[in-house]
Amino acid sequence: MKYSRRTFVKTAGIGGMALAANPYELLPENRIKAEVLNPYNRVPVSLIIDDSTCLVNMAHYGIPQFGEVFPDQYKQDWRKLPREIPDSFVREFGEWCHENGVRGKYSIVPYPACTGWVNRFIPGWTKKELEDSLNLVRGLIVPDWDIHPEMISHTRVIDIKTGKPYPFPTPEYMENWEWSQTKSADELAAYQAYALSILKEAGLPCEGLTTPGGYGGRNQNNLALGTMDAVRSVYGSEISHYFRDLFTEKGKSVMPPVLHPSGLDGSDPKCVVSILGCTGDWFGGWDGLEPGDVNLFITEDLMSGRMVDVIDSGEPAVMVCHWPGIYFNGDKTGFNILKNIKKRLDQKYNNLVWMKLSEISRYWAAKELTTIVPDAKKVFLKAPFVSPGFTIKTNATSRNPQIKTRGESKPLVRIKDLKELKSDTWFSDKTGTIICFDLQKGESEIIL
Repeated sequence: MKYSRRTFVKTAGIGGMALAANPYELLPENRIKAEVLNPYNRVPVSLIIDDSTCLVNMAHYGIPQFGEVFPDQYKQDWRKLPREIPDSFVREFGEWCHENGVRGKYSIVPYPACTGWVNRFIPGWTKKELEDSLNLVRGLIVPDWDIHPEMISHTRVIDIKTGKPYPFPTPEYMENWEWSQTKSADELAAYQAYALSILKEAGLPCEGLTTPGGYGGRNQNNLALGTMDAVRSVYGSEISHYFRDLFTEKGKSVMPPVLHPSGLDGSDPKCVVSILGCTGDWFGGWDGLEPGDVNLFITEDLMSGRMVDVIDSGEPAVMVCHWPGIYFNGDKTGFNILKNIKKRLDQKYNNLVWMKLSEISRYWAAKELTTIVPDAKKVFLKAPFVSPGFTIKTNATSRNPQIKTRGESKPLVRIKDLKELKSDTWFSDKTGTIICFDLQKGESEIIL
């Protein structure tokens, strides 16, 4: 049975799915309903790390540049801050995160505070030290973390025709403030592609980017379009994503918006996803001078905190921190807070899944854009994107559900404990059937 998006009779659905009336016109009381759940029926959790790069402590080099623009606001004694965040700490952090399943996003600022280029050399460090640092990121960080540029320098705007910073120490020529607010989508795409190209030349993969400070805050439609175009042009990604906003208010949704989808019926679909953080930097501050508080994330009695609020709502709980605050000038204050958060989350929950931002983006794009048609004994799906761990609940009972893709049927393994749900398994009780599988691009059927 062939379907196109135009032939579906769409109705409102849970989680933004496109549901359609089934062709056999079942009576309403007998009609099968389908709902997309979270991946593996778990709540996504992630950690965004801003202001990280190779070797350079962005706080040490960034504060005097910010202070030149706003002398009354940036009075930290930056000379007392270490110039370097050593690779020994990157290794310690990365190994602990890998052993404990922590995943997320790790920035590599391409031209950190205008000190030097990560794809060439950074004055103050040898070429070997830079290459060793990049190898550490490639080998240890990349498997568990998305790599993002945080624009080009995170301080001065760069003239991408010359590769030099503009000479004006004003908000209009700082990446964090005014320059991006009036640029077209094409202008932002060109600037962002320049940053992405540096990371690509340095041998780093990338499917998204992070905005420094207020970059694009009043120009978000162009930011989204420019991000999609830049990531596609440099890396060819079909699903791009970016981190710009965070919301800490209780009850404020942090569901990631899926923006500007197109080509969903063809061979080259695309969209861009805005990942929303749910916390402030309550680890160690962007400058490594403001000790955080684990209780803002989750209290000692495990009963409250922003992470509890968001996880209990079922939405992705994405924490936000800055690399200088994780290192905290060698005291590792932010890192220790992260360890306590992880310990408390593990004590309270058994239904979490740590994910990269690209993995959250892919799942939400599939959740929002896959067309789903429940039928008498089947559920038809038409998906523009592949999505591992795709999880659907139906109100129908089943004895032996299968997934049929491209004419081939795949049996699923029944589980008795929902906590054991993984790809190619299913669970059933009196409320219905939950099926988890790796969604394939194109047409598929769930045979109930």
